[in-house]
Amino acid sequence: MTRIPELIDLSGETALVTGAAQGIGAASARRLAEAGASVVVTDVNAAAGSRLAQEIIHGGGRARFLPLDVTRVESLPETMARIREEAPRIDILVNNAAIFPTAPALETTPERWDAVLNLNLRGLFFLTTEVARQMRAGGAGGRIVNIASVDAIRPTGQLAPYDASKAGVVMLTRSLAVELAPFGIRINAIAPGGIDTPGARAAVAPGAVPARAMAGFLARIPMGRMGSPDEIARVVLFLASRLSEYMTGALVPVDGGYLVA
Repeated sequence: MTRIPELIDLSGETALVTGAAQGIGAASARRLAEAGASVVVTDVNAAAGSRLAQEIIHGGGRARFLPLDVTRVESLPETMARIREEAPRIDILVNNAAIFPTAPALETTPERWDAVLNLNLRGLFFLTTEVARQMRAGGAGGRIVNIASVDAIRPTGQLAPYDASKAGVVMLTRSLAVELAPFGIRINAIAPGGIDTPGARAAVAPGAVPARAMAGFLARIPMGRMGSPDEIARVVLFLASRLSEYMTGALVPVDGGYLVA
């Protein structure tokens, strides 16, 4: 029987995390590095991403920062080539980068719709296929973790483009799980509920989602509180490690019971 420390040991592996400058992405990068992975921190925020990479290094882990805008799909091969300069392969991909601007559906512009879908779904798909091709060519398989949302299942309101994108992420996870399993590539998704991130705090700032809407959302969480980014990161580690060896195509809600209430 394989012992627990071996099941979560990611030593010698490389993990790529998108949107890693803050929130769930940053927490995931820290946990993956703690488990031994060399983490490629990517984000459009170079200053914050670089700080996180240095934080991981100063804590004894291995990390590097690369600027990455996943909506620029034409640049993805170049980014992968830069990663291969230091790492022979990517073993783990965490698709976390996303935006969720709030607006009533009847006030949503084509530009807002395109911005959300281009990042949350289109960019995720093309980065995933780019990495998956390398995983297939390497012959050792890999693990992909997509950050979806409870909004893919139960919309909270004023997030129609975001909800559509995250529902797409869930189905994309299932579709790719079928195609990629023969190559030893597992792909699963997490559906976070209300998580206390900088993005979530900004969404309930004055002029954004009314405070009463947030109060109503919290009232529907059986555990009675928002989750922390690290509580999602622990599940990322589970899905990225051998602890979840027989899982692919799954959606794991991490929501304080929100979806069952």
